[in-house]
Amino acid sequence: MTSLFEPAAIGKMILKNRMVRSATWEGMCYPDGRPTDKLIQYYSRLASGGVGLIITGYTYVCREGKQNPGKMGLYNDSFGSEYQKMTQAVHDAGGRIAMQLVHAGGQARSQYSGKTPVAPSGIKTIQFPEKPLELTQEQIRDIVRSFGIAALKAKYYGFDAVQIHGAHGYLVNQFLSPLTNQRKDQYGGSLENRSRFLMEVYDEIREKTGSDFPVCIKMNAADHLDGGLEPEDAVTVAEWLSQKGINAIEVTAGTGASGKKNPARSKIDAPEKEAYNLSFAQRIKEAVSCPVMVVGGFRSIDISIKAVDMDKMDFICFSRPLIREPDLPFKWLKGDVKQAACISCNGCFKPGLLKGGIFCIAEHKKRKE
Repeated sequence: MTSLFEPAAIGKMILKNRMVRSATWEGMCYPDGRPTDKLIQYYSRLASGGVGLIITGYTYVCREGKQNPGKMGLYNDSFGSEYQKMTQAVHDAGGRIAMQLVHAGGQARSQYSGKTPVAPSGIKTIQFPEKPLELTQEQIRDIVRSFGIAALKAKYYGFDAVQIHGAHGYLVNQFLSPLTNQRKDQYGGSLENRSRFLMEVYDEIREKTGSDFPVCIKMNAADHLDGGLEPEDAVTVAEWLSQKGINAIEVTAGTGASGKKNPARSKIDAPEKEAYNLSFAQRIKEAVSCPVMVVGGFRSIDISIKAVDMDKMDFICFSRPLIREPDLPFKWLKGDVKQAACISCNGCFKPGLLKGGIFCIAEHKKRKE
């Protein structure tokens, strides 16, 4: 079999194959961020479907960092039993699970967080639904500590790894981007300064969780916004992270304000439209020594295999295809090599806002017929 289906490692975590479920907001938590049994069952089904690693939906580490309803939270000890039940369910199904940690920054929404959003700079941009308050250095230090505490809790609750969300216009990405970071202190200006917050978050997590616990990042290779993060800077930051010991880098691009080049592009209906972040991932792969993951438009087994065998990607990540077909990896492994049924309509996210959880509306309509 191709190396797509062979075991691979992220640090000391061994995965049964090179297919990863990329973090996806599911909208299946209680208003306070507590996971529901529905979400736990959802992850168990994904694990049973054969994917090597599940990365959870983005989990806020501070209350003011919440963006959407039904979003998972990890900011105190209240939900420990639910998280332990979650990790146990995934492990019982033969899977591995990493928790993605995030602060939405200026993309947070006060209607869900109950607080005015905060960001590197107190400016209104196309990315931000509200004008945020500029973070003080004391607040920055508090958020850094919150990432570390959340990571330690995740380790204690049985998660196999954590992933820092450094992409899609959220707080880490906001610090990296010249468009949203106009600070004049040590957190703004040069690339070294703009990456300082990320490096402090990584260092804090590493200090809290130890050298053997896998710490990964999902990062933008480009914001696709005028004045935003550009590939040259992203490659440099990835190289710095690799030198510090990051265990894996998932490469993505775009923000919610990036138009047709947003993170979840529509109409991926031809092979040439697939793998739209692969060229960025190749550039980062050449600069780092850690494993590289790539997400963005993978729909067919041939292109996924090529990305691993010929383009030297370590892991291929899927999001929307697994909403419609959580057992897609198992199908491919068994020899059912049809293209993913996902039509890239993005309709799956609407039920998360209105009906307590994402699902494929195209598949739902097909079944009703």
